[in-house]
Amino acid sequence: MLNGKAALVTNVMHFVGSAAARALQQQGARVFCHDMSFTAKAARDAFCESVPNVTALAETSAHETIAAVENAAGSIEILVCNDFFPAIRAPVDEAKTEDLRASLDALVVVPFEFAAAAAARMKPRRSGKIILVTSAAPFHGLPNYSMYATARGAANSMALSLAKELAGANIQVNAVAPNYVESPSYFPKSLIENPAAMKKFTEKVPLKRLGQPEEVAAAIAFFASTGSDFITGHVLPVAGGWA
Repeated sequence: MLNGKAALVTNVMHFVGSAAARALQQQGARVFCHDMSFTAKAARDAFCESVPNVTALAETSAHETIAAVENAAGSIEILVCNDFFPAIRAPVDEAKTEDLRASLDALVVVPFEFAAAAAARMKPRRSGKIILVTSAAPFHGLPNYSMYATARGAANSMALSLAKELAGANIQVNAVAPNYVESPSYFPKSLIENPAAMKKFTEKVPLKRLGQPEEVAAAIAFFASTGSDFITGHVLPVAGGWA
């Protein structure tokens, strides 16, 4: 159990954010939710109001957000960087540099900023958990999705490097790397309700189905718990055997 520990979940209304927030709350954490998308503000606020001990935070910078958690809870003990950006499909010779830069900013630069801000607070206390939600895509490589796979691969590498750097401060850093998970961020309703499309996707997954956000959230909750205190620098695929 997380016994009132303060946890921050970013991009809570995207990817597996709401499932992660619920899983941490159910384990006893005091959860703070952040979403960089202003258009998600109303949905974020409504979600937070519906779940006990879950608090919405304003759309601010990484350092301001971490400071807001500290001001409210006294300390930040768990950071879940639930990073999301559309997987833009383009052959490499047609890919736009601005799309690559946007992918890298959302999936690498932003979580780096949040990890840096959290680590600065965690290091003096010699305790903390940083969990990056990335993707299993870099394990295989995805033709025509090189921008997305490149950015996610960089995030996976970030987790490995930060784990070794911060181990001396007793901060564990791990990544949860989903793929083929049923989430509106990557599998909108129109796709889920298309039998031909779903058959094509599920045939690629050894378990022959899409994963559920709650299954990813369970892995996140484990990495946030004391049960993972001797586990750091791990990138865990949650992809039904695909990776």
